[in-house]
Amino acid sequence: MILVYLTQILAFAIAITVHESSHGWMADKFGDKTARAMGRITLNPIAHIDPIGTVILPLLLILTRSPFIFGWAKPVPVNPYNLRNPRKDMLWIGLAGPAANIITAIIFSFILRSGLIIPNSLANTFIVQVILINLVLAIFNLIPIPPLDGYQILSGLLPRETAISYSRIEPYGMWILLALLFLGVIGGIIGLGVGILFKILVG
Repeated sequence: MILVYLTQILAFAIAITVHESSHGWMADKFGDKTARAMGRITLNPIAHIDPIGTVILPLLLILTRSPFIFGWAKPVPVNPYNLRNPRKDMLWIGLAGPAANIITAIIFSFILRSGLIIPNSLANTFIVQVILINLVLAIFNLIPIPPLDGYQILSGLLPRETAISYSRIEPYGMWILLALLFLGVIGGIIGLGVGILFKILVG
């Protein structure tokens, strides 16, 4: 059982590292070198750890046998003033994290379906956890509520005036998220999305 917990923690570390470093990499490509200067474009998970979102919350979810594990890392710093087209570029920077998680899930699903992994082995368990946690992190972050990436993406897609009106919910974003978590709405969204994507990827 301890080994299973360790696979979950390692899979979560991979997911947040891929997610955050992708944000930094995309920002760097669009002209903002802030993340690079702070050492955040790296696959070293230590650079992205947030004590609560990366350690405490996932451990609590694991110990309470939650059906899914999610959390967050330290947000990658982005300075919009360094971007060539801030409104458009921030959309792509926001999308980079969830997209990287989905790509990671796809890569590991190919490994799982290759026939090289022994069924019911620890390696099989680990790969399944990597797929699931990356999908959970992607779907969770695509929810269009601040401070999640989905809010940033939707803001970039909306007409400017609508986006300005939408931005007024920013101070209340975390409270809205907590309320939706408590009501089970977010759990339902994640469960449905992960179920569909996992079936497509793994069968």
